[in-house]
Amino acid sequence: MVDATNFYFQSYEQWRHAITVKCHINLTPEYTRSRIASLRDSNERHTKEFTAKYGEAYLMQVIEWFARAEQES
Repeated sequence: MVDATNFYFQSYEQWRHAITVKCHINLTPEYTRSRIASLRDSNERHTKEFTAKYGEAYLMQVIEWFARAEQES
């Protein structure tokens, strides 16, 4: 089982800061929708790798963060 306390992002605010400030990615509705679709595709290679590394629960958390970012845009 994956220990979620060791993840880099413990909150939406940390995650959003990393995406928008450190990575200079604009969380537009189009971008967030494409990321959500990709992360929900269990056959997508990157989604498989993400899930294997971080676990299903963290995958779902990140999808929720993208959904929140879409609502805020």
